[in-house]
Amino acid sequence: MAFKQSLIENNSILLKAKADTWQDAIKLGTDMLIATGAIEPSYHQAIINSIEKLGPYIIIAPNFAMPHARPEDGVNRTAFALVTLEHPVYFEGEPQPVDVLITLAGSSSNQHMEGLMEVTQILDDENSPTGINLDKFRQCENKEAIYAVIDQALTEE
Repeated sequence: MAFKQSLIENNSILLKAKADTWQDAIKLGTDMLIATGAIEPSYHQAIINSIEKLGPYIIIAPNFAMPHARPEDGVNRTAFALVTLEHPVYFEGEPQPVDVLITLAGSSSNQHMEGLMEVTQILDDENSPTGINLDKFRQCENKEAIYAVIDQALTEE
């Protein structure tokens, strides 16, 4: 499933949300996907457990995280959730805070990799020092603006 289509079908965009901890921030994304049946509650716990065991492997770039676990940890169908935070959260041992999270629930390893590549393509910005442009999402005030950012990024290929 494509990123934009998943966000629409799962109604899984939350902008300028409040979270006190990284656990709360992850829950915002997984709760939206649990509500639609895309994932089981066990998927949320698997993400938390993995981070506690392995460290914050979900931080893909400064200020950006992609919470995910393995398909067998409770994924019913491939889905995404997008959360931007009003105030960033810190992961233990990480100097950079996170304020943009895209939860990825891949129903297979292939779906997982395809989802990761699509999100990377949307955020890609060769003019940015980190190679990605999170401001594209941070500046959005509503879902329609998010959809426009995705459409624009995918037509610039």
